[in-house]
Amino acid sequence: MHTVITNIRPWGGPLCDVVLDERSVVEIAAVGSAPTSDATIVDGAGRVAVPSFSDVHTHLDSNRLGLPFRPCTGAPDLMSRIMDDRANWRSAEASVTDRATYALQRAITFGATRVRSHAQVDADSGLAKLEGVLAARETHRDRATVEVVAFPQVGLHREAGVVALTAEALRLGADLVGGIDPCSIDRDPVRHLDTVFDLAERFGCGVDIHLHEPGALGLFSLSLITERTRALGMAGSVTVSHAFCLAEASTEAFRAIDELAELDIALTTIAPGTHGSLPIRRIVDAGVRIGLGMDGQRDYWSPYGNGDMLDRTWQLAFTQGYTFEPDLDSALAVATWGGHAVLDRAASRLVHGERPGLRVGDPAELVLIDAESAAAGVLDRPAGRVTVHHGRVVAENGELR
Repeated sequence: MHTVITNIRPWGGPLCDVVLDERSVVEIAAVGSAPTSDATIVDGAGRVAVPSFSDVHTHLDSNRLGLPFRPCTGAPDLMSRIMDDRANWRSAEASVTDRATYALQRAITFGATRVRSHAQVDADSGLAKLEGVLAARETHRDRATVEVVAFPQVGLHREAGVVALTAEALRLGADLVGGIDPCSIDRDPVRHLDTVFDLAERFGCGVDIHLHEPGALGLFSLSLITERTRALGMAGSVTVSHAFCLAEASTEAFRAIDELAELDIALTTIAPGTHGSLPIRRIVDAGVRIGLGMDGQRDYWSPYGNGDMLDRTWQLAFTQGYTFEPDLDSALAVATWGGHAVLDRAASRLVHGERPGLRVGDPAELVLIDAESAAAGVLDRPAGRVTVHHGRVVAENGELR
């Protein structure tokens, strides 16, 4: 059984038909020439086709999408926001499972089929948030591929029992072990990172570490991460989220970017608007894998976020100062194929200016956008999208299939 999507324009190019099986793009054919026997036919209606979105940094457990607006109450500093979340998550108008399931549904209807969500594990919530995210993943298992990070947001060693909880989260189905700001949260970077990498080694999993620390402090923590990645032979298994320390145009930051490329340590960004805007072009040119994420959405940290990765792509382009069409296309490539290459290290790394993900053999993961061109899609963020996962339509015009 296969699917033929007719009348689509890969990256806004000429009209064609695309043949998919459940794994990959099988054929790209002239309009009307694709084999249709025993096929599911989908009319692309002239839409632009690009790889589906990959939200590689989100927090499904803390979102409040679809619930009444709640003004932000946390103080500006990181630990105050963490504690504000802790004080309020139980009083949300819906359970973690329901909120995570709804947020994932929105992401899918907007065109995302690959998601990496952090699930908080700490002495206050125990495994409740992880269980909610795992339940959401199960609900949408046929519509999206979801990775879950066991995320010790309050640190691993500030409170008793968190290391054991994190290990239990990995046993229950989390795919990666997380970490956060080794110097400023646990205030013992060696112990923190030794624990993270020990858990990764014990469970044979990857690592994804939040690194908000700026400047020299962040570069120091990053150097400890790269040191362990090299010593433990974990090249290709580590991701650093945010990495605000790379935003400064310094010799040390540029040297760190080159080392990330050498060790195949990936980066994720949320396209921050006020600080920490990463040098995306330099990162891509160095050969570092980089993807885009929504982060928290209408949660106790921030009132922003709506589940739409195309909207976040616009934010990436805007904060990078992109104006010309090739740069806008590259922002879309980061949000789609770039994130895919973070999640699947067998996928090719981005090259600025290339339009990846729609060649024969590429994954059967697409989003169809009703736009004049790929760049216009970024700027206009039109509705009426079609989401394709494992070669079949899983959402259309805002509704799940």
